[in-house]
Amino acid sequence: MFDVPIDATYAWLGVALVSVATAGVAATLPASPPPDASGVAHTIDSVADGEYPATAEHGLTADRLLIRTGSVSLADGGDAARSTLHAPRITPVPSTDPVVDARLHRVLDGVPPDVAFDDPESFSAAAERARTRDHDWHAAPNRLTIRRVHYGDVRVTLVG
Repeated sequence: MFDVPIDATYAWLGVALVSVATAGVAATLPASPPPDASGVAHTIDSVADGEYPATAEHGLTADRLLIRTGSVSLADGGDAARSTLHAPRITPVPSTDPVVDARLHRVLDGVPPDVAFDDPESFSAAAERARTRDHDWHAAPNRLTIRRVHYGDVRVTLVG
């Protein structure tokens, strides 16, 4: 009357083994997803490909950021992600880079380029220097600002 059927013992052992295996797999999964470099690249491309001046912001959950004219890379701890930018002539303006012209920082923050620069040529030259500079990894801000501006015939997409 109080016998344990032999089948039940094997079933319980099987369930126990599957539980241990499931716990092992769950322990090896990352605690958080990798940084969203493709989402950042999409935001940059959508602003840069536009015909009209525009501004956008994209929240970041990464520790480090690297923006080059053709790619954006994000790193968070041991995870890193990189995505290609399809829009031409992105101008990186990292906030922690003292070499980049401070007037570009002002334009990125919302100051009209004709107020920050004397003429379109000086604006174009400052953007070109920022693009051709060798950019390094920087501490990532909480949000990334993308601004496409026009000054005369000069069209520039600032990212910082």
